[in-house]
Amino acid sequence: MPKAAFFELLRLAGIAQPPVEEVDFTSADPVFPTRYRIATAGAAALAAVGVAASRLWSLRTGGAPQRIAVDLRASAASLRSSRYLRVNGAPPAEVWDPFSGFYPVAEGRSISIHCNFAAHREAAMRVLGSPADRAAAEDASRRWNGLELEDAIHAAGGCAGLARDASEWGAHPQASAVATQPLLEITRIADAPPEPLPSRKRPLDGIRVLDLTRVLAGPTCARTLAEHGADVLKIGAPHIPDMPTTEIDTGIGKLSAHLDLRTREDHSTLRTLLGEADIFSQSYRPQTLAARGFSPEEAASLRPGIICVSLSAWGDTGPWRMRRGFDTIVQTVSGIAIEQGSAARPRYMPVSAIDYVSGTLMAFGTLIALARRMQEGGSWLVRVSLARTGKWITDLGMLEREAIANVPAELPQEELERLTTEIDAPIGRVRHLKPVLQMSETAPYWARPPVAPGYHQAEWPD
Repeated sequence: MPKAAFFELLRLAGIAQPPVEEVDFTSADPVFPTRYRIATAGAAALAAVGVAASRLWSLRTGGAPQRIAVDLRASAASLRSSRYLRVNGAPPAEVWDPFSGFYPVAEGRSISIHCNFAAHREAAMRVLGSPADRAAAEDASRRWNGLELEDAIHAAGGCAGLARDASEWGAHPQASAVATQPLLEITRIADAPPEPLPSRKRPLDGIRVLDLTRVLAGPTCARTLAEHGADVLKIGAPHIPDMPTTEIDTGIGKLSAHLDLRTREDHSTLRTLLGEADIFSQSYRPQTLAARGFSPEEAASLRPGIICVSLSAWGDTGPWRMRRGFDTIVQTVSGIAIEQGSAARPRYMPVSAIDYVSGTLMAFGTLIALARRMQEGGSWLVRVSLARTGKWITDLGMLEREAIANVPAELPQEELERLTTEIDAPIGRVRHLKPVLQMSETAPYWARPPVAPGYHQAEWPD
């Protein structure tokens, strides 16, 4: 099963199928108690990254294609890697806000409300009448029609999704739009001369990545590129919320700096950084950065040959294309949460598969675009959406219920010890998952420890 999904990704990117002995998958679904083939999806995407990184390295060095290996059990663990973080021996702060999760609405239905960012929580609670606690918020939500509450929360600047089953979602206009979107879009957006890369030890040595993404999917993309040698500069801002635990998880291998684009000086600094970058990755809602002068077209004008990478929740078509969205919201509206639980008690998958797989697909597309830039030139746009990734995962098919009846919720401790490693960081001694992907000549690793947001200056390393 993972090879079929893997070959599908290669076809989408126009890569010839490698010899059978070049790629090796071990283990199988299920790893955790879900009928969805999440280990397969994660492993296929990681193997695609491996092949693309190997091909790029071969273009740079003349070396033969490398052997690639992915273990599906390690792949499944990587889809919730923040769960396994330890800082000085202790788990980091809880990501999940007490107000986040499923709320009852009229007609016995449920709605998922995202409250992990303060602004989203405040918007949703204003709609519900500013209740004092979670119990009061649920009492307020019961008086709402679910569709009306979903729309009202989004109109107020929050984020929510009514729990739908697969058939109801399939009839929704946004589902129809998502079904016509490509899983991975790699488009040439401007002309530029070819940029050969010098021979280096690692596939992405010397490549500069400007990372303006948040939470999981986009930061996972940049972390994956750092895993292969790229210099990644994560740009945040003190006034823009993020999640400290996921910042540690996805911040391994990166530099981190703060810029406030509302100021002329920091706006100019970002333009300078972009002019010296190879990759510009962002996950803001459509048109948000364009309004500040950082659209893909403007980036290509400022830096011919740039690879722009864009993540959205719902893609660039359909009535929800401007809506906020997160992994849990996509699960809720698309039928995954009801399948994982029930109509009466929907549940999220035990992993953030949509987020992490989307990030890996973004990295895969970026590697393909870099190889094309080397050979034919051009500036490129890589686009991925959470909703389309969710559809791909569900399209892989589901396991029989009997197959997951006795699957444990967690990996054995001795297995986790084999999958993790430790690194000294400014924030302390950090234990984290090792890279899952194995490559015969350029073993993936992170050269930089995770740091607190804004730890570095907003400048490229020498």
